[in-house]
Amino acid sequence: MPIYFFWGEDSFARDRAVKALQTKALDPDWASFNLDKLSTDQPDAILQALNQAMTPPFGLGDRFVWLVDSSIAQRCGEDLLAELERTLPAIPATTTFVMTSASKPDGRLKSTKLLQKYAEIQEFSPIPPWKTDHLAQQLRKLAQELDLKLTQRAVDYLVEAVGNQTRQLHSELEKIRLLAGTTQQPLDVDEIAPIVTASNQNSLKLFAAIRQGQTTTALELVADLLRQNEPGLRIVSTLTGQFRQRLWIKLMLESGERDDRTIAQAADLGNPKQLYFLRQEVVRTPLQAWERALPLCLELEFSLKRGGDEIAVLQTKVIELCELFRG
Repeated sequence: MPIYFFWGEDSFARDRAVKALQTKALDPDWASFNLDKLSTDQPDAILQALNQAMTPPFGLGDRFVWLVDSSIAQRCGEDLLAELERTLPAIPATTTFVMTSASKPDGRLKSTKLLQKYAEIQEFSPIPPWKTDHLAQQLRKLAQELDLKLTQRAVDYLVEAVGNQTRQLHSELEKIRLLAGTTQQPLDVDEIAPIVTASNQNSLKLFAAIRQGQTTTALELVADLLRQNEPGLRIVSTLTGQFRQRLWIKLMLESGERDDRTIAQAADLGNPKQLYFLRQEVVRTPLQAWERALPLCLELEFSLKRGGDEIAVLQTKVIELCELFRG
């Protein structure tokens, strides 16, 4: 009775996990008979999925049922709950039943408690862009899956260049694997940099220009990022993470804290050695500038989510941010 509920906004990582289960469960020659993928856009999709989950596989291999965009853990009527209570415990061992959702399960619902009892629940949310040590761990794991060897400098470069975008990260690692060929030597940053699309790195350059009050440079970088089809919300995510990290460091220093490990922990800084350089960035800038920057980033995010014109909103808020750090 393998039942899974995968949730989170990182759809690429979530769907990769589903595909791995699918490969394990299905016999390739009988996959077309035993694979059922249903979307909740279809009428009675949940009931169809439960019925298919109870159906024995045809031929070799197991049956695989995937219910996409499931709302079971957000809302569930009494009739559907009764069907879940009847069916989930009875799903045969020859069926792998997977439900996916972008939304977090509501722990107050009876349906969620039922899933907690019978299903393996796993979260697939993007790693915050400022948690560079966690991003590096994720990168090393993916590289290991691809049998790809990278130096620490190459790992650091990719984390900075790609950020928390798992889809792009996987694409970049696939390109690097082709570059590596049959070599067993770890690839260094000088070898991989020419083929990596460093959209996140450009966002970091934008942050650096804002921090130095360079309005013209910052606006040029905004234009470059949008020409590269970089989503506005992704740019904001990088900026928010960088401002948040510097604000924590500045607050800790202003409070009299001098222990590097304590400051690094408060700022979610994976490598305390980076703190030396970040100190230099924040020491000459008043605390008020860092405090006012975060609300501006939140206003920018809110405007974009409300459907504001991406170019106009980004340009306006970038100018306001630059004003904070000018002079």
